[in-house]
Amino acid sequence: MALVKLIDEAQATAKVKAIFDDIKLTKGIERVPNIWRALANHPDHLEVTWQKLKTIMRPGKLDMLTKEIIALAVSVTNGCEY
Repeated sequence: MALVKLIDEAQATAKVKAIFDDIKLTKGIERVPNIWRALANHPDHLEVTWQKLKTIMRPGKLDMLTKEIIALAVSVTNGCEY
């Protein structure tokens, strides 16, 4: 049994739905990952966290793909199962 409720896209409030749509558009995916669905229990926190991640991951000295690869490498190194 899950400890945190995952907000379903079909049941999301207008604010959460807009953020979910932005996540899918920005990442080029069709389904919102569970981490964002869990954060959606607190829409303001979801919004701030998503905006921070978008700022960090946008191209700069490193392109987005390189940043994603680094994030993946860190997760694997730390034994993240997600």
